[in-house]
Amino acid sequence: MRRLSSLGVAVSLALATAPATATAAEPDVTELGGTLPGGATWAAQMPQDWNGKLVLYSHGFRPGPDNPAEDPGFESTAQALTGRGFAVASSSYASAGWALGTAVEDQLGTLAAFSAAAGEPVRTIAFGTSMGGLVSSLIAETPDSGVDGAVSTCGLLGGGINLNNYQLDGIHALAELLLPGTDLQLTGFRTAEEAGVTIDALMGAVQQAQATPEGRARLALAAALMNTPTWFSGDMEPDRKDFAAQQEAQYNWLLQTIPFVVGSRASIVNAANGDSGWNEGVDYRSLLRDSAQRQQVKALYRSAGLDLRRDLHTLTSTADIAPDPEALDWMDRTSTPHGDLLMPVLTMHTLADILAPVQYMEEYAETVRDAGAGALLRQSYVERTGHCTFTDAERVGAVLAMDERLATGRWGNLAEPRQLDRAAESLGLGEADFIRYRPEEFVNDRSYPQDPGSGHGHGHGHGHGKGR
Repeated sequence: MRRLSSLGVAVSLALATAPATATAAEPDVTELGGTLPGGATWAAQMPQDWNGKLVLYSHGFRPGPDNPAEDPGFESTAQALTGRGFAVASSSYASAGWALGTAVEDQLGTLAAFSAAAGEPVRTIAFGTSMGGLVSSLIAETPDSGVDGAVSTCGLLGGGINLNNYQLDGIHALAELLLPGTDLQLTGFRTAEEAGVTIDALMGAVQQAQATPEGRARLALAAALMNTPTWFSGDMEPDRKDFAAQQEAQYNWLLQTIPFVVGSRASIVNAANGDSGWNEGVDYRSLLRDSAQRQQVKALYRSAGLDLRRDLHTLTSTADIAPDPEALDWMDRTSTPHGDLLMPVLTMHTLADILAPVQYMEEYAETVRDAGAGALLRQSYVERTGHCTFTDAERVGAVLAMDERLATGRWGNLAEPRQLDRAAESLGLGEADFIRYRPEEFVNDRSYPQDPGSGHGHGHGHGHGKGR
């Protein structure tokens, strides 16, 4: 068994000042829990016939104020895992919202506290969803973490800087093309009230635009820059040439997305003490050229009789938002994967996810390859719409695939879609819809010119594009 040798003072204090409490839960499951020095609470479920393996669960973004250690959305999966002998532990993180400043430390503190209360696991698998998927991938880059493998589902694996930028690209296009001449705040929100003004303006403009061919074409352009899926609901996505149906799907996604992404930005800004997002120097013609949705946008612009090049010039010429340098550095240090994997990682993603675009997986794979760790990464895809809309069968199947990868030391066919599908559906936990898929280019990665470094993407060719 491995020692948790480099977790630092915080973990030592956790063991000294926050003894675990134990209460009876289900007939064969014991609940453990406590409070870490930084304020995070932790909880764990340990089955009576514990197999010595632990799933360390990282939850997604929570606006607050409620911030429990356990995630109701993971409860049925946790029960399925404890029913198979795994213990499951999780923490609240020290704060709600964008908790990346402490989330990795909080999760490793939870692992240390669980080990002190129940015994050190023979194997620990980090499992995260959404923002927690990013946390799990950051744990996979943390030396001497005590974790053996990571499963990142619906993860924000392009990192927090790219998250801010792809959302900015979309709302910049909406603001400039639908509300020209309006002085509308797009970054730096500190309060819900500030964000609310922008949300109301954008929502009204989007709904009005949908009523005309010109408006629908411009919505499609903004949606493409924002990686908005062209499949909203139903069992089958629209035909690849049915551009009108694709645009209607994007419109429905935008109505759901704008209030959340703009409203949540204040939490990220306050955590980083500034806004890392920028579009200064971005060439929007280049972004669309590399987008998988360029043919749809071009077709709708032709149908509406609009000049696409003129609109792209407008977006490029008005792109003048610069980042807060200190916030950019904080996001790079706390919220950006650099690809330096120290353990196997399996990702799982749906094909139509607006909050963590599937194109993020292309960006993450490129980052890992650039770091020379490609052999440790495998990626899987589920043919479904929505953010984190996985079945218990798919989640447990991913954990079991990682467990076997750790036991055998090789991937073999464990992460192949047919094998994942067959293994997941054999669990009696519901359906699985793993599919072979290759995501399109994530077009919003870029480098900021004032910070020397290395990177790739759309911009000036150096800076924070890869967080180096």
